Amino acid sequence: MSHHCTDDQGSIRDGNPSELAGAVAIVATLDTKGAEASYLAGTIKACGRKILLIDIGTSNLIAGDKQDADSARVSSPAELLKEIAASTRKKVAGLLQSGAISAIVGVAGGKGSAAFGEIVSDLPYGFPKLLVSSARPALLAELAIHNDIILYPTLVDLFGINAFTDRVLQNAGRAIAAMHYAPAQGAHKRKIVAITAFGVTTPAANQCMARLAEAGVDAIVFPANGAGGRKMEQLIAAGEFDAVIDLTTTELADELFGGAASAGPDRLKAASQQLIPQVIAPGAVDMVNFGPRSSIPDQFRGRQFYSHTAYTTLMRTTPSENASIGRLTAERLSRAEGPTIVLWPANGVSDYDREGGIFSNPEADRAWLDALKDNLAPKIAVRELNCHINDPEFAEAAASWILKQLGTEADCNANV
Repeated sequence: MSHHCTDDQGSIRDGNPSELAGAVAIVATLDTKGAEASYLAGTIKACGRKILLIDIGTSNLIAGDKQDADSARVSSPAELLKEIAASTRKKVAGLLQSGAISAIVGVAGGKGSAAFGEIVSDLPYGFPKLLVSSARPALLAELAIHNDIILYPTLVDLFGINAFTDRVLQNAGRAIAAMHYAPAQGAHKRKIVAITAFGVTTPAANQCMARLAEAGVDAIVFPANGAGGRKMEQLIAAGEFDAVIDLTTTELADELFGGAASAGPDRLKAASQQLIPQVIAPGAVDMVNFGPRSSIPDQFRGRQFYSHTAYTTLMRTTPSENASIGRLTAERLSRAEGPTIVLWPANGVSDYDREGGIFSNPEADRAWLDALKDNLAPKIAVRELNCHINDPEFAEAAASWILKQLGTEADCNANV
């Protein structure tokens, strides 16, 4: 699928403009957002940056000016834009590889915003991606789940330059002009471990981080809120981490039972595929996350709930539900070929699941472990610990096992 790239001198060409080294790419449907893209380009150039306009508009192609056979096979504007986005994604990846661009900005409505999300999906974490958008908030929230896009909602529709869009585009242009991607030079010297956490497993995450830091190992913590787990899986698959301490697998509960914090069907897969060491624990599997009480489906009426905040309601999982979570955990972990261990905290899986706590239910907790052991491949080790997940000995067991796998346990201060 062809599309036009325009450099800061105004010439049109279809090739890879590598001589623009470090330019800001502007992605827009120039047939509908041409005025906004031009204004944005002027602002960026005024800040001393080169720009590269990438047109993903469809009007000319739909009108009959089809540029290749792929276009001719597309029957609707939506399908055509999807094809253009897929083609542009490859071109943008090439522009990054050649050093032609060091930042990217989109200006779009709803369909263009979705296309922008597709176009930048292969760009690395930390590459500056900014989207000026008039799309509905739900779409912008979905984009934020999948990528580290900086979102700039216009709040007004994009129909040319006016007193409101002028302010938005000026600010966006100046912001992206100040951003440059600086990739790391060579492999990182320190090992990096991904950790999952929730408010109710924060002490365990903190203790693991401290133990890893003593050994000269960095830790990156992801909130197990759906978006966090999804992003962690993506970054593991991209080779960003040397190991994983997956303390908080609560997102599986939401995946199975319709909660608001599901990380999708790829959760608990990437580390196994990458063959990196992983510790798995049932952190916060005692709960399913919903929004305000008014958002809870009728099918769960009469269940045990706790209002974590005014916007978050937690539902205690039952023994049957915990068994389902344990089975799903076992099914996904059984595919692992790299070093893998499951750690079980016998005295509770969250701060609310301590003895006497509001979610204390040893029978439900044990159902997770029993189902896991019944369905887990024999090659995967399970270690039962007589402690709570937030007790220091649990974090010590998790961190020490990971350090041993990374070969840093015996020389814990060598890289500090």
